[in-house]
Amino acid sequence: MPRYVLRYGAMRRLGVFSTRGGDRFARGHQVIARTSRGQESGEVLCEATDHVISQMKETRGGHILRLSTHDDEIELRKLQEQQQRELETCRQRVAELGLEMELVDVEHLYGGERVIFYYLAEDRVDFRELVKVLAKDFQTRIEMRQIGVRDEAKLLADYGDCGKPVCCNTHLSEMPPVSMKMAKLQKATLDPTKISGRCGRLKCCLRYEYDTYRDIQRELPRVGAEVLTREGKGRVLSQEILAGQLLIETEDSRRIVIDQSQVLSVTPRGGGGEAKPKQKSPENEADAPADEKQKGRRDGRRPKRQSRGDKPAPPPGADAGQPAADGKQPETGGTPPADDNTPPPPNDND
Repeated sequence: MPRYVLRYGAMRRLGVFSTRGGDRFARGHQVIARTSRGQESGEVLCEATDHVISQMKETRGGHILRLSTHDDEIELRKLQEQQQRELETCRQRVAELGLEMELVDVEHLYGGERVIFYYLAEDRVDFRELVKVLAKDFQTRIEMRQIGVRDEAKLLADYGDCGKPVCCNTHLSEMPPVSMKMAKLQKATLDPTKISGRCGRLKCCLRYEYDTYRDIQRELPRVGAEVLTREGKGRVLSQEILAGQLLIETEDSRRIVIDQSQVLSVTPRGGGGEAKPKQKSPENEADAPADEKQKGRRDGRRPKRQSRGDKPAPPPGADAGQPAADGKQPETGGTPPADDNTPPPPNDND
């Protein structure tokens, strides 16, 4: 049985819907479907293959009942006119009750099962009395839903600064978080009036290329690093991420732009040379347990216990089984901490 991805509702929800009787639909078909909220109209986007479903975070849906008919279109237009009257009525009731809330939009389901009001508010609003009054006025189930400014743009906005329909009202199924760090990395203007969308928040499109910028930036030397090129030594002043180029200042105070491929070696900022892997010597390997144990003491961790079968080695110059000079059993596996003022055990060779 084929399944399809539908967009439905005022909030442009996406869901996977099954069909009855093996009916086939194509992209753009207007259909009447049964959702978890009731009977609604929706638009077919594509067939719900396993790959498409794996890309969707929410797969809730229902059943496609039929294609929309001419009578359904007439009924939907009547509902739009009715929604305007319902919104005005609700605003009057809100003013009468003195509630601190701003109505944004109303959604009347096609089947008439419920009427949903979307509103903005700074704090929680006790709208129980409002729901009772509206239920008597409209003789149906009332639902009040508080939204944010980004959801308000999703409901009411039409076109963005780019001249195209806003992303949140077209292809975005969810609105990802956007930060100023993304604008700085892409060297976009930091003027809030130019990087803010219809909702007044940072534009969602700043998120689209951020991962690509970050991956390319990892391959470039960081700003402030010392680099060795065919032109000599220099210090990185800035990066041209997409072009893969660097602006460097040479030792003779010249500023030149070079390609990433011209960099022969990189010295991290504040370092004295290139970081090289440290090679272990026999002495280092012998001292490794003692160093780890002393590091554990400084970090406040207890040293790792030895198994019962392993006998602790006596300290240099002391006989096994004999206590140390201070009358305490000597610790094994490391040297005493730097802040330990206990004198060392006597040496038999002295």
